[in-house]
Amino acid sequence: MRLPVALVQLDATGDVDRNIAAAVSLADEAAAGGARLVALPEYLQYRGADDGFRASARPIPGPHTEPFAEVARRRGAWILAGSTAELSNDPGRPFNSSALIAPDGSVAAVYRKLHLFDVSVDDGPSDTESARVTAGDRMVTAEVEGVTLGLTICYDLRFPELYRSLAVAGAQILAVPSNFTERTGRDHWEVLLRARAIENGAYVLAPAQIGGPPGQPAHGHSMVVDPWGTVVAEAPNAVGIIRADIETDRVAAVRRQIPVLANRRPGLYPLTS
Repeated sequence: MRLPVALVQLDATGDVDRNIAAAVSLADEAAAGGARLVALPEYLQYRGADDGFRASARPIPGPHTEPFAEVARRRGAWILAGSTAELSNDPGRPFNSSALIAPDGSVAAVYRKLHLFDVSVDDGPSDTESARVTAGDRMVTAEVEGVTLGLTICYDLRFPELYRSLAVAGAQILAVPSNFTERTGRDHWEVLLRARAIENGAYVLAPAQIGGPPGQPAHGHSMVVDPWGTVVAEAPNAVGIIRADIETDRVAAVRRQIPVLANRRPGLYPLTS
């Protein structure tokens, strides 16, 4: 089976209305060009001060997803709104959530980021995402055109057990919408994306942000990686769209040749706290 996909690379600012309008326009262009699945990056609605992020939170479905739902209905495509701030029970800490929107405009799945970016890198980024975001509590897969999609967000990429669990649950595509920092991204982004693809014999879709607030540059390099670990599409350092085809036969062929999922022995190395 062939599934045409498109990744949208953005440069979101502190202007929510501008960001949503720019993202929707590019999603519409991507779907009009034939993509059946269009994926957008993390924090697509706002990048800036924490108070602004909190103030930007809305319910899902809601005003941040409805414009993408309109595109989905008009173009008959699936849209992955990579992440927006979703209202939670804690007004000071909304969720950081991906919404998968079906061609009929309904919200087919919502994934709330599990692993929050609480790090301090020497000569690099320092952040405490948990101070502004409530973590999710479950992994999520969804069916897109008969293909199983595993949902993750950005910092999740550093937790291979999540991706293995998604693959074991049937995921053939792993989505990683991101706002990856430039400092860590230059050394880790491509390596980690290719590793997650190779380990699981799955496609990896990684739409990303460029630019960013002063002192917080994003790495960009939105990327599609195939199940062998080959980068089949990569964005330049610009806002725009990249395209690729997902071939489910390719997933099956790689998993047949290197059957890591079948050869696991999890009883011998259970994860412990």
